[in-house]
Amino acid sequence: MNILQIKEHGLEIEQLGRLPKDVLELIYEHQLFKLFTTKELGGKDLDLLEGIKVFQQMSALDGNFGWLVTIGTGGNAFIPTLNQEICEKIYSPRNAVIAGSGYPTGTAVKMDGGYRVTGQWKYCSGADYATTFTMNCFIEHEGVRTDEIISCSVDRDQVEVLDDWRAMGLKATASHTIRVQNAWVPREATFQLGTMKNKYGSAVHSFPFGAFAEASFLSVCLGITEDFLEETSILVKQRNYDPSRAERMGAIQFILMQQQKHFRQLEEQFYAMLNEYWQKHKEGHEFTAEELQQFSRMSKDNADACVDIVNNLIRRLGMDAITETSPINRIWRNLYTAAQHVFLTPF
Repeated sequence: MNILQIKEHGLEIEQLGRLPKDVLELIYEHQLFKLFTTKELGGKDLDLLEGIKVFQQMSALDGNFGWLVTIGTGGNAFIPTLNQEICEKIYSPRNAVIAGSGYPTGTAVKMDGGYRVTGQWKYCSGADYATTFTMNCFIEHEGVRTDEIISCSVDRDQVEVLDDWRAMGLKATASHTIRVQNAWVPREATFQLGTMKNKYGSAVHSFPFGAFAEASFLSVCLGITEDFLEETSILVKQRNYDPSRAERMGAIQFILMQQQKHFRQLEEQFYAMLNEYWQKHKEGHEFTAEELQQFSRMSKDNADACVDIVNNLIRRLGMDAITETSPINRIWRNLYTAAQHVFLTPF
């Protein structure tokens, strides 16, 4: 199998509920979990725009595949924040990938040299093959839980994965809950965003994390929407042979052209703004709260627009629209699920 063939296996991947081994092997071969990892750690060391465009391209092949490439690469954000020895241990393996959660739903009991971590975290995409898990915890000191939060990295063998991901879309992302019970996490395996501890960081890693996450998830939505428009075009062409449907198909074709034009405008707006912010960041610009909010608003609005685009067409696509095994239905469900991420839902 090559990467382009992923598109042909979307239903198989969804029904399996996880990425097959040959698809994972493609990811390792093409370093798709290491797009923002330095070459010294076996990565591709792409700049921000290059990597974000890869997210969209992979999502246009299959939403599950694109989401997992995006989430897996997202774990690269922690590279410069880890102790150098720990960083090399986590990121150097060919199959290295992080899964985890940013929600502080665990407790880290402070002890000499580290923490004892206990907790449960939802929605850890890629949990079935992750080599390391990261999670946020409230620190407990001398029996009192504080408001201070610490980020921890934990080896896979200390983590229990609960098979509980039951969303209507992105069914193969293995976004399961994880559980940790009294796991020992040495101080050097903890980290804080913004605190640099090694030599492996790049400009991508110092880009504002919120904007990075919003751009990443929006690129997935753009890719899935692109796939939806392509599949709609195929359906319309298939039905044009029937003279009795000519008028109806002509109307749908007109709406499709409108939505394709709208999509290209969204795509152009997104990459123009992302490029503007990326260039400013490389020049050392410190973004104001207003600038970051403007980027966030654009990301959320464009995710809403992607959902509107597919909704303007789905009702006109007949029984394919409601048949779970049809490509158009699967793509629609994947988009709705991706757009529900907290970074993209409306203010």
